[in-house]
Amino acid sequence: MNILEVRELKKYYGEGENQVKALDGVSLSVEKGEFLAVVGTSGSGKSTLLHMMGGLDTPTSGQVVVAGKDISSLSRDELTIFRRRKIGFVFQSYNLLPLMNVYDNIVLPIKLDGIRPDETYVDQIIAALGLEEKRLAMPNQLSGGQQQRVALARALAAKPAIILADEPTGNLDSKTSMDVLGLMKTSGERFGQTIVMITHNDEIAQMAGRIIRLEDGRICGQSGQSDRKQKSSQGSRRAGDFHA
Repeated sequence: MNILEVRELKKYYGEGENQVKALDGVSLSVEKGEFLAVVGTSGSGKSTLLHMMGGLDTPTSGQVVVAGKDISSLSRDELTIFRRRKIGFVFQSYNLLPLMNVYDNIVLPIKLDGIRPDETYVDQIIAALGLEEKRLAMPNQLSGGQQQRVALARALAAKPAIILADEPTGNLDSKTSMDVLGLMKTSGERFGQTIVMITHNDEIAQMAGRIIRLEDGRICGQSGQSDRKQKSSQGSRRAGDFHA
């Protein structure tokens, strides 16, 4: 079952000779429970793609379907609610609120939605991510790796349909990066979460079950899960296999 479908997605900026094609006909699908990495250099369109998947930006054309819902059909208010309930975000910058402790940061999106947190589930996430002793700590008392684990816990806590992670280890050293990615992978598996991660780092991408490479706004190859074929940016032309 596909939890996410991207159909012929395009994002153009400007016109004429100055036109920039950040995304140029990208199509892909993500199965429920899958861990997908999208790899590309700076300017390849990977962050633009993630923003479109998460409803943070509007495509020039094409569709993004999350949990069976075409998010382009939603009003601004409907999209805000849908995003809060169905999509979890993990960013490079953590985005923790400095005046809230670890626990309050984790459950904040749930409370904003007017829902009582599932305390048992939240406790399981906190334990799985090794944050039990930091439950009441403030963000400025945490290391970078610990802050990113809190950000991951916050994304998991609302039980979203999908988690989108944009360079989640960009501010971390190599060892901490692999530790956090390992926790992200095992947590996703344990709690049945689907994860799409954007990264420029091929080594980090190897943690995922499938890798898609993006160049100049187009899919140019993939590996993993028997090199499952996706539509390329050329429509009927199949993308060549990529082995990172």
